[in-house]
Amino acid sequence: MDNRETIYADYQATTPVDPRVLTKMAPCWGKSFGNPHSIDHVLGWRADEAVREAAASVAALIGADGDEVIFTSGATEANNLALFGLARRAPANRRRILVSAIEHKCVLAAARALSEREGFTVETIGVDRDGFIDFGALEKRLDGDVLLLSVMAVNNEVGTIQDIPRIAELLAPHGILFHCDAAQAPCAMEMGDLATHTDLISLSGHKMYGPQGIGALYIRRDLKASIEPLIYGGGQQDGLRSGTVPMPLCVGMATAAQIIADEKAVEERTRVARQRDTFIHLLQSGNSPVTINGTVGDRRHPGNANICFDGFDAQDILGVLQPRLAASTGAACASGIPEPSHVLRALGLTTTQSAASIRFSFGRFTSPEDIQNAARLVGEALATLSVETASQAEYR
Repeated sequence: MDNRETIYADYQATTPVDPRVLTKMAPCWGKSFGNPHSIDHVLGWRADEAVREAAASVAALIGADGDEVIFTSGATEANNLALFGLARRAPANRRRILVSAIEHKCVLAAARALSEREGFTVETIGVDRDGFIDFGALEKRLDGDVLLLSVMAVNNEVGTIQDIPRIAELLAPHGILFHCDAAQAPCAMEMGDLATHTDLISLSGHKMYGPQGIGALYIRRDLKASIEPLIYGGGQQDGLRSGTVPMPLCVGMATAAQIIADEKAVEERTRVARQRDTFIHLLQSGNSPVTINGTVGDRRHPGNANICFDGFDAQDILGVLQPRLAASTGAACASGIPEPSHVLRALGLTTTQSAASIRFSFGRFTSPEDIQNAARLVGEALATLSVETASQAEYR
């Protein structure tokens, strides 16, 4: 499949694998192919060392140690391990779980399952129109019977960056554990002290220019005994996630983490944010019916532009744009059936406004030409749909 003719504006769905990551992974498929759990020969020892080094690199991204990182198949598994793992070994006097209204669907679904099947009380914390946690509402829910709060660092649809240290300060007096889905965070914010403020952190390789199929869960060292595994078997990864660790994918994720944490990270985020703002300006200057969903400024993912096109349907716009521009509504469930975005509804948008919204997201390999052409294509798509609507009205 050749994607060279398609402008990619869906970086929050998945990022292209950085060529440097591919280079680092290449030997892992050939001469360095050992099973990291083969303890009787040198190939196994070398593979094990590669996995340990990878864990240390991923941990360094968030200010943790390598032995606090458990590799998973992705952030969805990491989120499930965090919630189910803690809940199934929870003290009898802590049966409440708090989640924000704009969490990823895997967190909301896991919390719902704990409520329906395992008797936990799950409460949702609302957000304001910019997507920030309602701290007043949160404080009212905090008590000694709360086991866990789960709040994502950076929202996957509107890009809102939460105040993680402030949330942690509120939880501390009550002994409430803090889980943070940080899948979108590496491309959006400085993460070097994230582990200082949280107890569990979920990460995803393919959201930061690494390979798909690999993620990680940071578990504060003294919490490991409080986690019930989801997968049983050979007892790998301290018994918390059995199964052969995919060494090549771990190496790829680690390389991506090293690259995104280097001294050029701020420069990259600044450049991407500038391009995102240029895209929005071009749409607005073209007299398009454009409204930005979510916050503006430094507390938004630099590549995120979630835009409501009043009077249009997002699916119609995206259909006209194919195959020239790839973006998304950010509001499809696992089966692929479009439905109103729970994130946009939580921000106060109507069903109609949500259905008119598209998430454009840009990143490392977006060029200035991509921005110009993307804005032009969107403008042309709106013009085409306007003509079609006018023709249909005239026909009636």
